[in-house]
Amino acid sequence: MTEIRDLLLSRIRDVADYPEPGVMFKDITPLLADPAAFTALTDALAEIAERSGATKVVGLEARGFILGAPVAVRAGLGFVPVRKAGKLPGATLAQAYDLEYGSAEIEIHAEDLTAEDRVLIVDDVLATGGTAEASVQLIRRAGAEVAGLAVLMELGFLHGRTRLEPALGGAPLEALLTV
Repeated sequence: MTEIRDLLLSRIRDVADYPEPGVMFKDITPLLADPAAFTALTDALAEIAERSGATKVVGLEARGFILGAPVAVRAGLGFVPVRKAGKLPGATLAQAYDLEYGSAEIEIHAEDLTAEDRVLIVDDVLATGGTAEASVQLIRRAGAEVAGLAVLMELGFLHGRTRLEPALGGAPLEALLTV
């Protein structure tokens, strides 16, 4: 696993002062552009999906789509997108959540999850945990079970794990990298 972590870290670029001064942005586009690194990432996340007993992968908008869809394909599972409010046609379930300055809302198609589903949530970064926590609530409201949360990178200094663990109710939270 150390070899995979080193490969992934070597393909993540730090961008200073983006999107605002004082922020060090972790850019994963070089990782996605490298087929060996992207394959290693997909394989590692698919192994988590298989180990969790998931029946579906939920990807959080937007980079969770990029990571979650190939993980679902690799693991032989269905993929369900969680989108920002107003982006999905048809009947949806919505979940509001608080941001640092205001609030936001995410949605899922009402019929995409059932009581028989065990769902692995996939995203690129765990920061404060707000969107992930809202997705856990949304998945449960849809009647499905949360099998876990898997992310490429956890920003440990933002304490998202502390916020999320009670919401996960014992389901595992796995980060391939912690910075």
